[in-house]
Amino acid sequence: MLYQGKSLSVKEIEPGITEVCFDQVGAPVNTLGTAALEELSAAMQQLNAFAGLKGVLFTSAKDGFIAGADITEFLGLFAGPEADLIAKVSAAAAILDQVADLPVPTVAAINGVALGGGFELCLAVDYRVLADDGKVGLPEVKLGIHPGFGGTVRLPRLIGCDNAIQWIASGDEQRAADALIVGAVDAVVPVAQLRAAALTLLKRAIAGDFDYKQRRFEKDQPVLLNAIEAMMSFTTSKGYVAAQAGPNMPAPLAAVKTIEKNASAPRAQALAIEAKGFAKLAKTPQAEALIGIFINNQTVAKANRRYEKNSQPVQHAGVLGAGIMGGGIAYQSALKGVPILMKDVAEAGLQAGIAEADGQLVQRVERGRMQPKEMAQVLARIRPTLDYRGFDELDVVVEAVVENKKVKQSVLAECEAQINESAVLASNTSTISITELASVLKRPAQFCGMHFFNPVYRMPLVEVIRGKETSDATVARVIDYAKKMGKTPIVVNDCPGFFVNRVLFPYFAGFSLLVRDGADFHQVDKVMERFGWPMGPAYLLDVVGIDTAHHASEVMAAGFPDRLAFSEKPIHTLLYEQKRFGQKNGVGFYRYEADKKGKLKKVDDPVVSELIGAVQKQTREFTDEEIIARMMIPMCIEVVRCLEEGIVGSPAEADMGLVLGIGFPPFRGGALRYIDQFGIENFVALADQYRELGALYQPTESLRKMAQEKRRFYGV
Repeated sequence: MLYQGKSLSVKEIEPGITEVCFDQVGAPVNTLGTAALEELSAAMQQLNAFAGLKGVLFTSAKDGFIAGADITEFLGLFAGPEADLIAKVSAAAAILDQVADLPVPTVAAINGVALGGGFELCLAVDYRVLADDGKVGLPEVKLGIHPGFGGTVRLPRLIGCDNAIQWIASGDEQRAADALIVGAVDAVVPVAQLRAAALTLLKRAIAGDFDYKQRRFEKDQPVLLNAIEAMMSFTTSKGYVAAQAGPNMPAPLAAVKTIEKNASAPRAQALAIEAKGFAKLAKTPQAEALIGIFINNQTVAKANRRYEKNSQPVQHAGVLGAGIMGGGIAYQSALKGVPILMKDVAEAGLQAGIAEADGQLVQRVERGRMQPKEMAQVLARIRPTLDYRGFDELDVVVEAVVENKKVKQSVLAECEAQINESAVLASNTSTISITELASVLKRPAQFCGMHFFNPVYRMPLVEVIRGKETSDATVARVIDYAKKMGKTPIVVNDCPGFFVNRVLFPYFAGFSLLVRDGADFHQVDKVMERFGWPMGPAYLLDVVGIDTAHHASEVMAAGFPDRLAFSEKPIHTLLYEQKRFGQKNGVGFYRYEADKKGKLKKVDDPVVSELIGAVQKQTREFTDEEIIARMMIPMCIEVVRCLEEGIVGSPAEADMGLVLGIGFPPFRGGALRYIDQFGIENFVALADQYRELGALYQPTESLRKMAQEKRRFYGV
């Protein structure tokens, strides 16, 4: 053994041929953090001193090559001075230069994924062999930054500026076949043949069959573009990337500009340009928020793992109610390999549920994401039924009938008598108390909420709601089922609206007050979409369903009368009374028409402005800042209340619930990260400017204390 560290080892595998094998101790994946980079540098020094060295093979002992840099280090590093950050990232790039400058040919055998810093290491190597099921890429823009270990320098020189811009500005992972086509890798082979193929390539390079020195020379020089080619490439790319990324995501466009600046420079100068661009992006609030989301996601996963010791794996499931939601649950379960019984009281309901699943599968086939044979296999995992035959063999049953407490209680009690004593029951309710629903059950410990968001196939969050008597084992099983369905479960405690809807309805209440006070709902929608929401509040209410929102708001008003019960009708109730239910019946705040592809598009409807104008005391202009403040303050304060009351377990779980459940702008990191970045003392002062609007805008005493003590929800 020439070198042994905690992240990698170096050994001679044949005379003069050495292997650098990454195998990070105690970690499920390899990352290229500070410690790993220091070991890599030490290993390169050992190789440079090794007499008779002929070639170096880079491999991984784990299922993947290197997942990327150690992102858990980022926020601490990014909080320091920009100059220190430039020095840090330059030092990392210099270590990869040591790899690039080894005096012998080098080959990377890439299994699994090589992303971010892991792929930048591969780019420093002379040749790359990728497993046919592997993926490579530079996803840094999704964290609000761009590559900093040489990615914006080496990749354009390897695959050309246009291809490199597309890879880096999108941040997408690239499949093996696509990587081979553009020349990012030199060969693609079955994973079983990977090491042997890479070793063969290395030996041929040693023998002189391939000119590795010429390849290095090309990677060290400026990109071969004349002035006109450069202008055409970068001008077009900047316009397209800016339009795609939008004004709230600076990293993609900044990445293109960095590539443009360093394209005409030799390696050392180009890397210096990259380091400065990286450091500038690292200091943006978007980088803090997006990296925070990545870390929060790990926190949520860790919180869920606490239940694993009590987990009984789900192998067979059932759903009660076969409408759009029940059909969506059945589809997602079957798609991910868990067979499901779908029960309804009417044949028409079953047909609707199957149609929902069939429609989604047809789209997958049409888009080339699934073969017809696979579609048939998924549909075969959904067994429609009008009775309870087979329910005694199920591990978990999800009730998804109409949002009515008496109906749900009747269905749940009936089902409990048909399932085995070890099975778990869950209710897909959006507002009704889990503890109240459990009051009719004989085994309340084996009952909890499992709140899916519509559409089920698209929305990644599942709220797992603990009732007063829900056991840890029940929560564990439902978490297992949610994860098998490809969802991110977040455990919350019982209260009206649980977590996500509880904090969403203050947002809607703020909207209603704004419109009451004279705001144009069209303007509010546009401002909040520019803020980063996927749709404005009026459009969102139409998508949710005005009738659904009306019934849910009554539950919320009863649960929190000081904040959500108003003497005047909410604006959406006015539309509800006119039977304008939103997209489901074609009229809400907007009118909906099908385009040529059958997709609903919203158009203005003058009738709505007349309806709203009749109840507005006045009409007036609001600034964008006023609209954002009046919309966001109620939601943010309610999130703080949920955290203080223990409805949600941590800031990380709260913010991930918002991002995954209702599309809170990811580049803002969630409500609590948003307050942190705004400054808690500034947020409290802003809320106090709207105190006349009532309790909805009143910060909690704990939040005021945090403001006085200048604390944050997140430590960094």
